[in-house]
Formats: sequence, C-alpha cells, structure tokens
Amino acid sequence: MRRLEADDIKDLNLMKHYRIIRKWACRNNDLNDADLELLIYLDCLDMFRKKDFQDGSYSYSWDNRRWNRLLKQGWIVVWRHRNRTTQKYHIYKTSIKCKQLIKRVYRMMLGKEDIPTSEANSIIRGNTYTDKVLTKAIYNVNKDKYR
Repeated sequence: MRRLEADDIKDLNLMKHYRIIRKWACRNNDLNDADLELLIYLDCLDMFRKKDFQDGSYSYSWDNRRWNRLLKQGWIVVWRHRNRTTQKYHIYKTSIKCKQLIKRVYRMMLGKEDIPTSEANSIIRGNTYTDKVLTKAIYNVNKDKYR
C-alpha cells in the first residue's frame, strides 16, 4: 500500500472548501468550530476517556461546559460504564449522529455530495449579511467540479 504524500492531498483539493463546509455543519447542528473539530479528533480515536477529551481540548478555546453540552446533546455517548472495582473509568465514543455528520462533511469535501441549498439550511434563509455572503460561497462550492 502506497503512503499518502503532501502532493496527493493537494491534488485531491481536500481543504479547498473546508471553511464553507465547516460553517454549514456548525450552523445547522448547533455547534461551534472548536466543537466540530474536537468531535472529528475524538471520532478518529474511536473509543476514549474523559482524559483523552481533555488532552484534545488543549488546542481549542477554553469552554468549561463543552464536555457536558456535547454529552447532553448526544454527540458523545457512554460505551462502557465504570463499576468502581474492575472498570475505574467510563469509556466513551462518538454517537451515530456524530459519525453521520462527520462522514457527510468528508463526502462534501471530496465532492461526492453538495451542500444543501434548501430552506432547511439556516444559512440559505439569508437573515444577515454574513448569511448572504455564505450563500453565494455555497453556490460556488456546489458549482466547483474539481473539489
């Protein structure tokens, strides 16, 4: 199996529209940028402890409520409960909802799926100037055949 090189990733244009796709994912799923990127990190770990979450949080802005919010909103679920004798700590994993969102973001980055342009997309409604600019960017991303 051949290893990926930096030029291979550049040729895929993988990061070309990442910012617009990230904005869509965050706005329509009540997340902020740091939450989404941290969920992608945790999804790569597969199963993790709260300490792994804390280690992953060091590179993002401090949010004391992030863990509880992600757990309560169903982005993170308990895979194994602790029992204070043989299992000393909970083991967590990202939920099905989280995995589906991340896979959808990956498909959009690869150009296999377009960013939705229906009214269900809160950006398309165009309530603010920023939404109108992002709407134009979304249409440009969807037109780009080389992503």
